[in-house]
Amino acid sequence: MAENVDIRKIQESMPSFNAIGALSDFFKIMGDSTRLQIILSLQNGELCVTDIAACLDMSISSVSHQLKSLRLSRIVKQRKEGRTVYYSLDDDHVRDILATSLEHVHHVI
Repeated sequence: MAENVDIRKIQESMPSFNAIGALSDFFKIMGDSTRLQIILSLQNGELCVTDIAACLDMSISSVSHQLKSLRLSRIVKQRKEGRTVYYSLDDDHVRDILATSLEHVHHVI
């Protein structure tokens, strides 16, 4: 054991089991390359499913399926205008996490 380590202090600073589970789920959602491409495309602003599918050269059905997971995880939100549904990042936290993660990746590679 390292010198001067206060195990109790570390244990007390740990997030709750529920928070750790939610964080793990968040990273699972973010860890899928298709969902990540969708999230990255939404950094530029809101898009409809058709536009996202065109940007990523994917089927509308595939994009819709992934958007449902992202929406249920509160990573993206939707806004309906007439018959068209527009998607955008849920909040700036998602944008900040992406920016920090990309900065780390660029530092590593």
